[in-house]
Parts: sequence; structure tokens; C-alpha cells
Amino acid sequence: MSPPSGAPGHRPRSAGPPPEAGTGRDVLAPPLRAVRAVVLDTDGVLTDSARTHAAAWKLAFDGYLRERPPRDPAQRGPFDPVGEYREHVDGRPRLDGASAFLASRGVHLPTGTPQDPPGTDTVWAVAARKEQAFTRALREQGVDTWPGTVRLLRVLERERVPRAAVSASRHAGQVLAAAGVRELLPVLVDGDEAARLALPGKPDPALFLEAAHRLGVPPNDTAVVEDALAGVEAGRRGGFGLVVGVDRGPDPSGAAGLRAHGADLVVDDLSRLVVREG
Repeated sequence: MSPPSGAPGHRPRSAGPPPEAGTGRDVLAPPLRAVRAVVLDTDGVLTDSARTHAAAWKLAFDGYLRERPPRDPAQRGPFDPVGEYREHVDGRPRLDGASAFLASRGVHLPTGTPQDPPGTDTVWAVAARKEQAFTRALREQGVDTWPGTVRLLRVLERERVPRAAVSASRHAGQVLAAAGVRELLPVLVDGDEAARLALPGKPDPALFLEAAHRLGVPPNDTAVVEDALAGVEAGRRGGFGLVVGVDRGPDPSGAAGLRAHGADLVVDDLSRLVVREG
């Protein structure tokens, strides 16, 4: 098991230069050749759906703050779909993310039940409003992925590396199919599976450990690829052999945060995990 972030011996590796053009075929970069399997997060890593999730949360949270403004004026500002999304929501189960953000604004709602309609009376109601907005956006706008993502997945497939996708979202299968990469991921552990197996959410490593178990590869021989702080921390807690952080934003603090939470390596695109022979 690798030491935790900040512990002696834990030295995050550099992302290194971009893949060079060559005359040969694509192969895995050295860090991935040191492991036997790869588990990848879905939103923000495999698909460009994190922005859609963040926009849906903004609609839900801003609606709540507008209709039921907190007593403290300092806590009434709109939801930040970048900083607050990353800190409180990204990578977490829906209910956990809603509770964490509301608590950060001094709001403590009753949990409610999954049957609560979209609204502001319970945490489930706020989460249901988000779910409604995300489902509508997915239907109307679809979802994209990045060329580097497909490039990496095809190399993993060709080299017969066991691979899995994980997500706290119940929409993960639908999102991956819409992005055209579902067939490249033989194993998927999503929000439905997490609920069925009563797996705790990130930063607990249970989701990743279940994926590694289904791939038949021990965690210390498996890489985790994540863009969320909670997900990177989960990979570190789970004793995975390599934890790769993905930071596609222009702010260098994003990469620093991923390293602080346990990333061995931070890349700005999954094509950095592929090199060209020759």
C-alpha cells in the first residue's frame, strides 16, 4: 500500500511532456505499464459531463438559496459551479453532495425520502431538483468525451488491460453510451450498484475496491484515474498502486489540490498516459 499523501516516501510524479509524434503505434506510458488494471471515474475523466452535473446542481442550489435565503447574508451568494462543486459535490453520491453544500451554508434540512418531489423542503427534494435538471440536459444536449480519452481506452483494449468505469451517478451507463465509449469498458460500477451493495461514497474507497474485485486484480496492481478530490483521496485510502489525478482547468491550484489529496501523477488529458513508439 502506498503511503498517504504527505507521508514520508510519498512523492507525486510529474505529468511529464506531452506524447511525442513517432512512426510507431500508441502504447501505454511507463506509469500505466507498472500496473495490471485501470479503474476510471466517469464524469470529468471519461466524459465531459461534470459541467452538466455542476450546472444542474447550480440550478437546484440557487433555487433553494433564492427561495429560502440563509439568515447570515454572507451565506446567501450563488453556488460556485467550480470551487464549491469540486469541494462539496464532485465525486460524491447525490445525497451526500447536497447535504455537504447545504451544511457549508449553515442549512440543515431533514433528509426526507427518495419519493420527495423536486423542491426545497428536504435534502432529497433538493437532490431531486438537480436530478430533474440533469436528466433534461442529458436528453437535450447529450454528452461529449475527449479524443485523448478514446485514444487511451483503445490502447488499453488492444493491450488487453482489464478496465472499469466507476461513478456515484445512476446515469453513468447512459452517459457512457451517449459518449460512445461504453463498449470499451467491460465493467461498470455505478450509483445503482453502489446502492444495491450499500457501498459508502467517496472518499471511502469502496466503489474502486468493488471495481478492482470485479476485474480480478488486487488494488496494489491497479491504477485509479480521477478528477475529484474525494475520488483521489479514495484511491489513496484504498491502497491502489497508482493514483492519477486529472485536472483540465487553467488554475494551477486544481492540480495542487489533487496532489495534496493523494495523486501520484496529475495530467491535463488522458492522452498524457499514452506514448508513441519510435
